[in-house]
Amino acid sequence: MSVIGRKKLPAPELLSVLSVCPCRPSSTVCRPPVLSVSPRRALVDEKLTVLVENLRPGLPVTLRSLHLSEDEHYWEAYGHYISNHRGAVSVADDLSFGGTYTGKEAMGLVWGMRPVPGSHDALRFTKRNVCSPLLVNFSVYSSHHVGDFRELAPLASTLVERWYIAPGVQRIDVREKGVRATLFIPPGPGPFPALLDLWGLGGGLLEYRASLLASHGYAVMALHYIDSSRVTSADTEMETFETAFSFLKDHPQVISDKVGMFGFSSGSVVTIFLMAESAVVKASNMSCSIRIICVQSVKVKFTLIKKGWGGEHCDGSNVDKIRVNEDGQQTWAEGTRALLDDPSCLVDVGKINFPLLLVNGCDDQNVVSTEYAKDMSQRMTAAGKKHLLTVLNYPGAGHLIEPPFSPHCRVARLNKKITLVHGGKTKPHSDAQEDAWLKILAYLRHHLYSTP
Repeated sequence: MSVIGRKKLPAPELLSVLSVCPCRPSSTVCRPPVLSVSPRRALVDEKLTVLVENLRPGLPVTLRSLHLSEDEHYWEAYGHYISNHRGAVSVADDLSFGGTYTGKEAMGLVWGMRPVPGSHDALRFTKRNVCSPLLVNFSVYSSHHVGDFRELAPLASTLVERWYIAPGVQRIDVREKGVRATLFIPPGPGPFPALLDLWGLGGGLLEYRASLLASHGYAVMALHYIDSSRVTSADTEMETFETAFSFLKDHPQVISDKVGMFGFSSGSVVTIFLMAESAVVKASNMSCSIRIICVQSVKVKFTLIKKGWGGEHCDGSNVDKIRVNEDGQQTWAEGTRALLDDPSCLVDVGKINFPLLLVNGCDDQNVVSTEYAKDMSQRMTAAGKKHLLTVLNYPGAGHLIEPPFSPHCRVARLNKKITLVHGGKTKPHSDAQEDAWLKILAYLRHHLYSTP
């Protein structure tokens, strides 16, 4: 296994040239600093404990994390600390005085990661191969540093594995009746509650949320329904989603009356539409749905979704409301706001008979998601369905609300032609991801595992 970004420790004789030896003396022996990160191997939604010991008291140090992504880009986070009177630094208990994050942040070295200086613009942090871990190298350096770390020798380093899939979770390719998907089955005899996982316009088959949810005891199928590289391909019909839903519901490892849907971005458009309009889904007695960040109540026009829906009126006439900044980055929020003014573009959410959780970022620059949540709440209340709706609004959070501790990507490429401003500020966005994930897991336990 390769060690990402790891440098050799300086030879003992070189330590003597330092103006102040960073290690803590014990009698006449200088004990080298020790950096420990635990657990060394864990799921990505588990917190880490980062501790440095054997430093001199009052020593300025920089703690840094470094990850090489699958697309060969380095991501880093670092914080500036001062060792306490015992010569130790605890990231959970001590303040970071500078770096990519500040304050007392136990997971700042993870969610605070960003592309290293000189990287391409508008990168998004994603994981395609869930069968391999995120390798994160943690290092500690003497004094406070910023910028280029390549020529610096760390006092100590350690490598940590962060996984999106727990041991024993099965990964199964699904290619049946026109459905292309990946199904994850938890370990154990089953059957299990299940979720159909729908991503957004970025396209491709993203599996990391599905595998992580499967690690928490759910059979989850991530569905491929958009290919952003073929924007002129045939329409995606509702039948594709209904077939996928039926396949999952009828799987022998699935509890047929404990099935839900998890929609993200345009995937939530599909989710809301199916909940309200699909005879297949409505007849299934679906247990619940989670909708994250999107125009949740817009009628689905599958041609537009396939060709890159977003910021367009439901008949495609609203593209003039897309905003483009001086860097060529697009903001779609105004285009989606106009949809609220046209009742013909809105799903009759009064038809929904399933519990629904909406998660919104108040600084979402793709979609006016909080306005849609308010509108949806009003219309479900009028239909006597308010008790089915739960809404979570997060100030300072943007569009890309990911699993907890994922690095915040305010701007990211949608495809080769389009770069989107997703919004959000790093600290509140990261807090929102952590809080929302805990509430999502509690919501799923209540609706998919509890007995009525």
